[in-house]
Amino acid sequence: MMSRAELLKDIVADLRMAASFVTILPVASSQPAADGAVARATWALPVAGLLVGLAGAFVYKVAIRVGLSPNLAALLALATTALITGALHEDGLADTADGLGGGRTRERKLEIMRDSRVGTYGACALILSFGLRWSALATIAHPVAVALALCAAHAAARAGVPAFMALVPPARPDGLSASAGAPPGRSIAIAFALGTLVLVLALGPGKALVGLILLSLAGLMLARLAIRQIGGQTGDILGAFEQLGEILILLVAAAFQMGG
Repeated sequence: MMSRAELLKDIVADLRMAASFVTILPVASSQPAADGAVARATWALPVAGLLVGLAGAFVYKVAIRVGLSPNLAALLALATTALITGALHEDGLADTADGLGGGRTRERKLEIMRDSRVGTYGACALILSFGLRWSALATIAHPVAVALALCAAHAAARAGVPAFMALVPPARPDGLSASAGAPPGRSIAIAFALGTLVLVLALGPGKALVGLILLSLAGLMLARLAIRQIGGQTGDILGAFEQLGEILILLVAAAFQMGG
């Protein structure tokens, strides 16, 4: 049986692995990751997302405090989250839109997705992503409500990533997703539980349920599209999945805010 010290060491290692996987924070271990370490650590992705959301919420709060409008504060909050993540998920969204929208064959779609240049489909996807998230945050406006929405969005959007990785096969054998491996069932369950917990605590049971339904539908649609067009998922597809999650949760928070 694993001792408490060993368990704590593994938890910290997984947290560092997850944070280094989805952010540019210098928290990765100097030791090489063992086989399957990235997949096992995916349970901590909602925790890493929570940290990103908190950073965006802090910047929003400061911006409001110094007299900036909710519109400007929302833009600065989004810039902060993109900076911390190295725009990793935005890049995945753009590549996914370019590849699935611009290629005619599976091989061409994968080739486009590996191209670092952003095409018309990718540019449109980024404009829509930032525009929808910015509008939602500006609509919510109140710093506390914005903080809760950002935390919920960033945690919940990453909570389904392990399940997506496990259920949708890699589209190619040499990509980022394939090298990470399929997360074990325990990591999938913990990630889902953590994401759901943050969602419920931040938005309440009713909004959380709506958010979970929308996230599930979006995941199923993206999975079907990815399998049909390129034979599975890639790191870019996972980034697109995360972006869809952020957008949907923030829209849910904004819609309920509008409804009182």
